[in-house]
Amino acid sequence: MNRRWTVLMPVVFVTYSLAYLDRANFSFGAAAGMAADLHISPAQSSLLGSLFFLGYFLFQIPGAVYAQNRSVRKLIFAGLIGWGLLAASMGLISDIRFLYATRFLLGVVESAVLPALLILQARWFTRPERARANALLVMGNPATLLWMSVLSGYLAAGLGWRLMFVIEGLPPIIWAFVWWRLVADRPGEARWLAPADRTVLEDRLAQEQGAIAPVKNYAAAFRSPRVIALSLQYFLWSLGLYGFVIWLPSMLKTHAMGLVTLGWLAAAPYLAALAAEFGNAAWSDRVGRRCIAIWPWLALGALAFYGSYLLGPSHFGIGLALLILAGAAMYAPYGPFFAYIAETLPGNVAGGAIALINSMGALGSFVGAYAVGLLNGATGNPGMSYLLMAAALLAAAAITLFLPEKQLPPPRAL
Repeated sequence: MNRRWTVLMPVVFVTYSLAYLDRANFSFGAAAGMAADLHISPAQSSLLGSLFFLGYFLFQIPGAVYAQNRSVRKLIFAGLIGWGLLAASMGLISDIRFLYATRFLLGVVESAVLPALLILQARWFTRPERARANALLVMGNPATLLWMSVLSGYLAAGLGWRLMFVIEGLPPIIWAFVWWRLVADRPGEARWLAPADRTVLEDRLAQEQGAIAPVKNYAAAFRSPRVIALSLQYFLWSLGLYGFVIWLPSMLKTHAMGLVTLGWLAAAPYLAALAAEFGNAAWSDRVGRRCIAIWPWLALGALAFYGSYLLGPSHFGIGLALLILAGAAMYAPYGPFFAYIAETLPGNVAGGAIALINSMGALGSFVGAYAVGLLNGATGNPGMSYLLMAAALLAAAAITLFLPEKQLPPPRAL
């Protein structure tokens, strides 16, 4: 059974990491002179940064339904090649209209990645393992932003923003063939798992599904008060998170700061996020509770952003420490959050519900990325953006606080 963690999990981790590489390096292109070279206004730059999430929002549910009813393996294989080509083309385009289209299409191609991978995880990991498995999946996000920030700083400084986009678009295309070779849609299809282990694992997962109250169809699931509350919560959480992720380099950059220095500083919040995310998921699995591992972190992130607003731009060191805290606090709840969804909805509708919730997160990401970029450009500093992100996270924490949760004794892992 350990081969799930040593064979499947690393492939899933790298795949999600590569998706984040291609969606988050835009801010480094903007900081490296893309806007000046192409005569892009602050408003156009904000729209470019956020258009990804509009495409991501619109195509979540169709992709997730295909992944649940057909094949996660085939969907992600095609997606890796597609988003690699689109990401690399960002370095070859000079017309802003084509840049708009490319950013939007990149969101379309990547839209089903997270729901599909979460569906895959639910087919491979049992309840006492799920928060850690989901945390390791989502850790591909801050882990990528950690090394991407450093790598993009060096590439943009040494080769320019165009070659940065081209070089960083190639790895997903190569990785697609590793994914195809090692990933199976279900345990019964995995050649690297012993037949007896396949049977034990599938029996345990079937028992867990039998304990979840049935939901008739997608329409009933989408009308569920719990799914509606989770969708609103994730919208607000993502508004705060992606306002932070997309524009962090711009919020940190000073006139005297080089791109390499900026890259190292922008990596710091994601290093803290890695530790917070896995530690919180392990604690949640151990105690068998999910909501208590979500809302306090979101409230802490809100306080960190509010502290940054009160501090202003005059104390760079303390401000950086608060942004590191905010980044860690926003990433820490991911494992328990997605485990909560999988454990409260039956398998026949979980994929569609995850897609709906994630699509609302994508819409929140669009609003956050656009609004933060617009506020920063209009005011010349990130102060009002900090207030916006603080308010969104505080509201998300309040919603989570009132979600129903039945504490279960943590059963033995496989």
